[in-house]
Amino acid sequence: MGLLYELADELRHHARRRAWSHDRAQGRRGEDIAHRFLRRAGVVVVARNYSMTSGDGEIDLVGWENGTLVFVEVKSRASLDYGAPERNVGPEKERNIVHAARDFALRAGVPWEMVRFDIVTVIFGTPPVVTHFRDAFAPPRGRRSVG
Repeated sequence: MGLLYELADELRHHARRRAWSHDRAQGRRGEDIAHRFLRRAGVVVVARNYSMTSGDGEIDLVGWENGTLVFVEVKSRASLDYGAPERNVGPEKERNIVHAARDFALRAGVPWEMVRFDIVTVIFGTPPVVTHFRDAFAPPRGRRSVG
């Protein structure tokens, strides 16, 4: 079954590279791999590439794991030559993710205490190396309104 998924990934990636920039196509390929990894780990992915109508903030993957709403940032790289991918999630990126997550949680009626923020990294190779950082950063507590 793994070989079939790899073939489907490669075909999708090839089609995307013709229509999108190299970086965008690679990013989406990383999200595909992370999605499958999380699903195998028991996370039920309910949304991909969620963004607010205002365009502020975007969340790569949203899923449920044991009653917790999980917001996932996916970072991928061809190699570790330029450092670990998770290092690219700094304070500004975290703020943007939290902003979009508040919007999603509010619309879904999920209490803020039931959310978690994870990072999944993908280093492309054969096979890709996937690392899951649970509770990668802590959101500010207490404020429930979007904005």
